[in-house]
Amino acid sequence: MNLDSPIAYVVGMLASYLLGSIPFGLLISKAKGVDVREHGSKNIGATNVGRTLGRRYGIATFFLDAGKGFVPVLLAGIAMGSLNRPDMPPQELLLWLSFGVASFLGHLYPVWLNFNGGKGVATGFGAILAVYPFLSLAAVGAIIVWVGCALITRYAGLSSCVSAITLPGFTLLVAPVAKFLGIFPQIPGDSGGWAPWAIVWPYFTLAAFLTVFVVWRHKSNLARMRAGTEPRIGSGKKVIGRPAAG
Repeated sequence: MNLDSPIAYVVGMLASYLLGSIPFGLLISKAKGVDVREHGSKNIGATNVGRTLGRRYGIATFFLDAGKGFVPVLLAGIAMGSLNRPDMPPQELLLWLSFGVASFLGHLYPVWLNFNGGKGVATGFGAILAVYPFLSLAAVGAIIVWVGCALITRYAGLSSCVSAITLPGFTLLVAPVAKFLGIFPQIPGDSGGWAPWAIVWPYFTLAAFLTVFVVWRHKSNLARMRAGTEPRIGSGKKVIGRPAAG
Protein backbone atom coordinates (compact mmCIF):
# COMPACT_ATOMS: atom_id res chain seq x y z
CA MET A 1 0.00 0.00 0.00
CA ASN A 2 1.40 3.36 -1.04
CA LEU A 3 0.20 6.44 0.84
CA ASP A 4 2.05 8.91 -1.36
CA SER A 5 -1.13 9.50 -3.34
CA PRO A 6 -3.57 12.00 -1.79
CA ILE A 7 -6.44 9.67 -2.68
CA ALA A 8 -4.78 6.74 -0.90
CA TYR A 9 -4.17 8.94 2.14
CA VAL A 10 -7.81 10.09 2.30
CA VAL A 11 -9.05 6.52 1.89
CA GLY A 12 -6.70 5.39 4.65
CA MET A 13 -7.90 8.15 6.96
CA LEU A 14 -11.55 7.28 6.29
CA ALA A 15 -10.85 3.60 6.92
CA SER A 16 -9.12 4.49 10.20
CA TYR A 17 -12.09 6.56 11.31
CA LEU A 18 -14.60 3.84 10.39
CA LEU A 19 -12.55 1.19 12.21
CA GLY A 20 -12.39 3.45 15.25
CA SER A 21 -16.15 3.89 15.03
CA ILE A 22 -16.91 0.20 15.58
CA PRO A 23 -18.60 0.10 19.03
CA PHE A 24 -17.18 -3.17 20.30
CA GLY A 25 -18.45 -2.60 23.83
CA LEU A 26 -22.00 -2.17 22.56
CA LEU A 27 -21.73 -5.15 20.21
CA ILE A 28 -20.49 -7.38 23.03
CA SER A 29 -23.29 -6.27 25.34
CA LYS A 30 -25.89 -6.72 22.61
CA ALA A 31 -24.60 -10.26 22.05
CA LYS A 32 -25.37 -10.88 25.73
CA GLY A 33 -28.87 -9.44 25.35
CA VAL A 34 -27.98 -6.17 27.12
CA ASP A 35 -27.63 -2.59 25.95
CA VAL A 36 -24.68 -1.29 27.97
CA ARG A 37 -25.87 2.28 27.30
CA GLU A 38 -28.77 1.64 29.68
CA HIS A 39 -26.63 0.59 32.64
CA GLY A 40 -23.97 2.07 34.91
CA SER A 41 -22.35 5.14 33.42
CA LYS A 42 -24.14 4.37 30.13
CA ASN A 43 -20.79 4.43 28.36
CA ILE A 44 -19.76 1.86 25.74
CA GLY A 45 -16.18 1.61 27.01
CA ALA A 46 -14.38 -1.23 28.74
CA THR A 47 -14.94 -0.03 32.32
CA ASN A 48 -18.72 0.14 32.02
CA VAL A 49 -18.88 -3.12 30.05
CA GLY A 50 -16.86 -4.83 32.77
CA ARG A 51 -19.02 -3.33 35.50
CA THR A 52 -22.21 -4.38 33.69
CA LEU A 53 -21.34 -7.78 32.23
CA GLY A 54 -18.27 -8.92 34.13
CA ARG A 55 -14.51 -8.50 34.06
CA ARG A 56 -13.73 -10.77 31.12
CA TYR A 57 -16.08 -8.81 28.86
CA GLY A 58 -14.51 -5.56 30.02
CA ILE A 59 -11.04 -6.90 29.24
CA ALA A 60 -12.19 -8.10 25.82
CA THR A 61 -13.65 -4.66 25.10
CA PHE A 62 -10.42 -2.95 26.16
CA PHE A 63 -8.26 -5.01 23.83
CA LEU A 64 -10.67 -4.69 20.91
CA ASP A 65 -10.90 -0.93 21.39
CA ALA A 66 -7.11 -0.70 21.69
CA GLY A 67 -6.79 -2.69 18.49
CA LYS A 68 -8.91 -0.09 16.69
CA GLY A 69 -6.17 2.44 17.37
CA PHE A 70 -3.19 0.12 17.01
CA VAL A 71 -3.97 -1.54 13.67
CA PRO A 72 -4.42 1.53 11.41
CA VAL A 73 -1.34 3.26 12.86
CA LEU A 74 0.76 0.12 12.50
CA LEU A 75 -0.37 -0.50 8.91
CA ALA A 76 0.18 3.14 7.98
CA GLY A 77 3.64 3.02 9.57
CA ILE A 78 4.54 -0.07 7.56
CA ALA A 79 3.18 1.47 4.34
CA MET A 80 5.09 4.70 4.90
CA GLY A 81 8.26 3.05 6.19
CA SER A 82 7.87 5.04 9.40
CA LEU A 83 8.39 2.39 12.07
CA ASN A 84 11.58 2.72 14.10
CA ARG A 85 12.42 6.09 12.51
CA PRO A 86 12.61 8.53 15.43
CA ASP A 87 14.25 11.20 13.26
CA MET A 88 11.44 11.43 10.71
CA PRO A 89 10.76 14.83 9.08
CA PRO A 90 7.88 16.50 10.97
CA GLN A 91 5.65 16.71 7.89
CA GLU A 92 5.92 12.97 7.27
CA LEU A 93 5.49 12.20 10.95
CA LEU A 94 2.31 14.26 11.20
CA LEU A 95 0.83 12.34 8.28
CA TRP A 96 1.53 9.09 10.11
CA LEU A 97 0.16 10.31 13.45
CA SER A 98 -3.02 11.52 11.77
CA PHE A 99 -4.15 7.91 11.31
CA GLY A 100 -4.17 7.51 15.08
CA VAL A 101 -6.13 10.74 15.45
CA ALA A 102 -8.71 9.47 12.93
CA SER A 103 -9.28 6.19 14.77
CA PHE A 104 -9.37 7.98 18.14
CA LEU A 105 -12.00 10.46 16.94
CA GLY A 106 -13.91 7.56 15.39
CA HIS A 107 -14.23 5.99 18.83
CA LEU A 108 -15.30 9.26 20.44
CA TYR A 109 -17.70 10.25 17.67
CA PRO A 110 -18.82 7.08 15.82
CA VAL A 111 -21.03 7.65 12.82
CA TRP A 112 -23.02 4.50 13.70
CA LEU A 113 -24.13 5.91 17.09
CA ASN A 114 -25.04 9.47 16.11
CA PHE A 115 -21.49 10.55 17.01
CA ASN A 116 -21.92 9.63 20.68
CA GLY A 117 -19.16 7.17 21.56
CA GLY A 118 -16.71 6.26 24.27
CA LYS A 119 -14.03 8.13 26.17
CA GLY A 120 -11.04 7.15 24.06
CA VAL A 121 -8.65 5.70 26.62
CA ALA A 122 -8.16 2.24 25.09
CA THR A 123 -8.21 3.43 21.48
CA GLY A 124 -5.80 6.26 22.21
CA PHE A 125 -3.52 3.84 24.06
CA GLY A 126 -3.52 1.45 21.11
CA ALA A 127 -2.75 4.26 18.66
CA ILE A 128 0.24 5.61 20.57
CA LEU A 129 1.53 2.11 21.31
CA ALA A 130 1.94 1.60 17.56
CA VAL A 131 4.10 4.74 17.15
CA TYR A 132 7.42 2.98 17.67
CA PRO A 133 9.64 3.87 19.46
CA PHE A 134 8.82 7.32 20.87
CA LEU A 135 5.14 6.99 21.77
CA SER A 136 5.25 3.24 22.37
CA LEU A 137 7.62 3.80 25.28
CA ALA A 138 5.56 6.76 26.51
CA ALA A 139 2.44 4.57 26.37
CA VAL A 140 4.08 1.98 28.60
CA GLY A 141 4.89 4.69 31.12
CA ALA A 142 1.32 5.99 31.03
CA ILE A 143 -0.20 2.55 31.58
CA ILE A 144 2.10 2.02 34.57
CA VAL A 145 0.79 5.29 36.00
CA TRP A 146 -2.80 4.12 35.37
CA VAL A 147 -2.21 0.86 37.23
CA GLY A 148 -0.54 2.63 40.14
CA CYS A 149 -3.29 5.22 40.44
CA ALA A 150 -5.99 2.56 40.16
CA LEU A 151 -4.40 0.49 42.93
CA ILE A 152 -4.24 3.54 45.20
CA THR A 153 -7.59 5.23 44.46
CA ARG A 154 -9.63 2.43 42.83
CA TYR A 155 -11.19 5.04 40.53
CA ALA A 156 -10.92 4.04 36.85
CA GLY A 157 -11.89 7.48 35.54
CA LEU A 158 -9.43 9.35 37.75
CA SER A 159 -6.68 6.89 36.83
CA SER A 160 -7.36 7.49 33.14
CA CYS A 161 -7.14 11.26 33.61
CA VAL A 162 -3.92 11.11 35.64
CA SER A 163 -2.38 8.69 33.16
CA ALA A 164 -3.33 10.92 30.23
CA ILE A 165 -1.91 14.01 31.92
CA THR A 166 1.47 12.30 32.36
CA LEU A 167 1.65 11.17 28.73
CA PRO A 168 3.06 14.41 27.20
CA GLY A 169 5.78 14.45 29.83
CA PHE A 170 6.72 10.87 29.03
CA THR A 171 7.25 11.82 25.37
CA LEU A 172 9.97 14.23 26.53
CA LEU A 173 11.63 11.58 28.70
CA VAL A 174 11.83 8.82 26.10
CA ALA A 175 15.20 9.84 24.65
CA PRO A 176 17.14 10.27 27.93
CA VAL A 177 15.58 7.12 29.43
CA ALA A 178 16.39 5.12 26.28
CA LYS A 179 19.95 6.43 26.40
CA PHE A 180 20.27 5.54 30.08
CA LEU A 181 19.00 2.01 29.44
CA GLY A 182 21.19 1.60 26.38
CA ILE A 183 18.30 0.97 23.99
CA PHE A 184 17.31 2.69 20.74
CA PRO A 185 20.77 4.25 20.18
CA GLN A 186 19.45 5.70 16.92
CA ILE A 187 17.27 8.21 18.83
CA PRO A 188 18.90 11.61 18.24
CA GLY A 189 19.87 13.53 21.35
CA ASP A 190 22.34 15.98 22.82
CA SER A 191 25.01 15.09 25.36
CA GLY A 192 22.37 14.87 28.09
CA GLY A 193 20.20 12.48 26.09
CA TRP A 194 17.36 14.91 25.36
CA ALA A 195 15.97 14.71 21.84
CA PRO A 196 15.82 17.98 19.88
CA TRP A 197 12.46 19.77 20.07
CA ALA A 198 12.29 19.74 16.26
CA ILE A 199 11.94 15.95 16.49
CA VAL A 200 9.84 15.70 19.65
CA TRP A 201 7.13 18.33 19.09
CA PRO A 202 4.81 16.25 16.86
CA TYR A 203 4.80 13.42 19.45
CA PHE A 204 4.27 15.88 22.28
CA THR A 205 1.46 17.63 20.38
CA LEU A 206 -0.39 14.36 19.71
CA ALA A 207 0.00 13.34 23.36
CA ALA A 208 -1.36 16.71 24.51
CA PHE A 209 -4.27 16.40 22.05
CA LEU A 210 -5.21 12.99 23.43
CA THR A 211 -4.85 14.26 27.00
CA VAL A 212 -7.30 17.13 26.48
CA PHE A 213 -9.94 14.88 24.94
CA VAL A 214 -9.56 12.09 27.50
CA VAL A 215 -9.86 14.46 30.46
CA TRP A 216 -12.78 16.29 28.86
CA ARG A 217 -14.64 13.04 28.19
CA HIS A 218 -14.21 12.06 31.84
CA LYS A 219 -15.77 15.24 33.23
CA SER A 220 -18.88 13.33 34.34
CA ASN A 221 -16.70 10.85 36.25
CA LEU A 222 -14.88 13.70 37.98
CA ALA A 223 -18.20 15.33 38.86
CA ARG A 224 -19.45 12.07 40.41
CA MET A 225 -16.22 11.80 42.36
CA ARG A 226 -16.78 15.25 43.84
CA ALA A 227 -20.35 14.25 44.69
CA GLY A 228 -19.18 10.97 46.24
CA THR A 229 -21.25 8.84 43.85
CA GLU A 230 -18.54 7.51 41.54
CA PRO A 231 -18.19 3.72 41.98
CA ARG A 232 -14.73 2.37 42.74
CA ILE A 233 -13.11 -0.49 40.88
CA GLY A 234 -14.38 -3.78 42.24
CA SER A 235 -17.02 -2.30 44.54
CA GLY A 236 -20.76 -2.28 44.14
CA LYS A 237 -20.70 -4.04 40.77
CA LYS A 238 -23.98 -5.34 39.42
CA VAL A 239 -23.38 -7.83 36.67
CA ILE A 240 -26.41 -8.09 34.40
CA GLY A 241 -27.59 -11.59 33.77
CA ARG A 242 -25.47 -13.20 36.49
CA PRO A 243 -27.44 -15.10 39.12
CA ALA A 244 -27.34 -13.54 42.58
CA ALA A 245 -25.12 -15.32 45.08
CA GLY A 246 -26.91 -17.48 47.60
